[in-house]
Amino acid sequence: MSGHSHWAGIKHKKATADAKRSGVFMKVARLVTLAAREGGGNSDMNFKLRLAVDQARAVNMPKDNIDRAVKRGTGELKDQAAIEEIIYEAMAPGNIAMLIKAATDNKNRTVSELKAVFNKTNVKMVSAGSFKHLFKQVGVIYVNTTDKDADELELKAIDAGALDTIFQGEFLQIYTEPRDLQKVKEVLKQENINIDNAGLIFTPLDPIEIDQNTKFDYEKLLEKLDELDDLQEIYDNL
Repeated sequence: MSGHSHWAGIKHKKATADAKRSGVFMKVARLVTLAAREGGGNSDMNFKLRLAVDQARAVNMPKDNIDRAVKRGTGELKDQAAIEEIIYEAMAPGNIAMLIKAATDNKNRTVSELKAVFNKTNVKMVSAGSFKHLFKQVGVIYVNTTDKDADELELKAIDAGALDTIFQGEFLQIYTEPRDLQKVKEVLKQENINIDNAGLIFTPLDPIEIDQNTKFDYEKLLEKLDELDDLQEIYDNL
């Protein structure tokens, strides 16, 4: 399973450091709010909310913050403007197709901030739908393999219904069909396997390769985009 999900792929490694910044709480709180607005505030009945709350707990967000985010989504708390989820699409140098997921209460501000970065990095924003057909949505689960039998973990994931598994550093990435993500999570939990993170991501159908100079410039672009509070996830065709 190829592809690069910038937040989904690295945030489990960055959680401790990022939790010191208010920005990461804002990003995750918006995920919780959106999920609650879409499917209600009962996490037992709302799969997306369960995933969002798990992510909030992974960055040590206080329970009160999580509860407020849920209430904003259900309409019980109206202390902020409504949050909207939008996927922007862009082409970076090297023919890198990007899907950029944002959660924002001000679309004009988000677009303005994106364009400010793009204008300095030779990135072109394209119309919605230009690149989404180049990707497919999958579920992904991250399990830290430190002090665990990695081969046994992989076998248990496959038995639970995983599509594919990839080792990346100390983490095992487990890929599933979107509809099977929660089922595989529950099976792994029943096996007493601690899950570091899980969610739905986009992965490219036909990954491309880029040279080292292009890769260096692209990583600098991702660093600049990480500084934008409205952005949630960045997917590409690498």
